[in-house]
Amino acid sequence: MPRVRPFPQRLVEGYRAFLDGRLAREQDRYRELAESGQSPEVMVIGCCDSRVSPEVIFDARPGELFVVRNIGNIVPPYQPDSNAHGVSAALEFGVMALRVKHIVVLGHAHCGGVKAFAEKAPPLTPGDFIGNWMRLMAPAAEKAGPPDALPWEDYLRRLEQANVANSLDNLMTFPRLRKLIETGEIAAHGAYFGVASGQLFVREEATGAFVQVAAADHARVFARDSSS
Repeated sequence: MPRVRPFPQRLVEGYRAFLDGRLAREQDRYRELAESGQSPEVMVIGCCDSRVSPEVIFDARPGELFVVRNIGNIVPPYQPDSNAHGVSAALEFGVMALRVKHIVVLGHAHCGGVKAFAEKAPPLTPGDFIGNWMRLMAPAAEKAGPPDALPWEDYLRRLEQANVANSLDNLMTFPRLRKLIETGEIAAHGAYFGVASGQLFVREEATGAFVQVAAADHARVFARDSSS
């Protein structure tokens, strides 16, 4: 018989804090969502990395974000077949059922999946699920250029951001979604979060550059922290 481990005590403690804090403050909203269903306007495609929670980064209330997370915040190209496609299924539901108005691909610094791809890391298991998945970012690596052209950390950042751009390109391979984006009914955005710095960058569509948003607010917070 396998050893039975108890439910993590940390989660029980967190739930208690939730009961006393957020649920107590937002119980009416939870009841409303239960009765009327969800209708978020924003869908976020993010990474599984435990340091990059969209709900935390964007201080989202219950029901505000429709989130799908995977290794490397990757959107695969459109591939209609009989196989299971988790991200495509989430896109189908978010676009056609929830009718979201915005889709945000959220990349981040220090992404383990991107680093594994760049380093050509050996498989963790014979199935090499991570390796097979991360090969979807091969077009991003081509756009990022040779890894020896930059210091390694700078190259990884460029590759992480190119991976966001590649996922945005792949969104346009979905015929119905492409039409909705071209008519302005849905807007697609790229974003990049600095785990250590807490900076948020948004990709400019015209130039492809990632530009920091709320820079003055970020500087003010860090100035206050450094002086305390």
